[in-house]
Amino acid sequence: MEKVNIAEKLKKFSDHWNPRIVGELNEQQVKLAKLKGEFVWHSHKEEDEMFLIIKGKLKIEFRDKTVVLNENEFFIVPRGVEHKPIAEEEVHVMLFEPASTKHTGEESYKMTNNNQEFL
Repeated sequence: MEKVNIAEKLKKFSDHWNPRIVGELNEQQVKLAKLKGEFVWHSHKEEDEMFLIIKGKLKIEFRDKTVVLNENEFFIVPRGVEHKPIAEEEVHVMLFEPASTKHTGEESYKMTNNNQEFL
């Protein structure tokens, strides 16, 4: 059991769209990521996914609307819902999702990383 300093963990990497696992609880993983630019359209068939914005502003596009998240706001994308995150400027985000969640769902892209490292 050790406390986690989010700012210190975020200093350990600079790449985008490559979440790092910083904790686990009840078959859920807590991840930190830096986002910039557009991700890909994807969904998670069996898993909900929570985005908590630490720094910056994130847009999450859906086929019928766009949700804009600012610092200290979070949004839960329900399982099976196709979405595309967009970060016009760098965003720092904490993700909460089941350990079984695949990075880009059932699709495979050059950005897909299903072997995320622990920090």
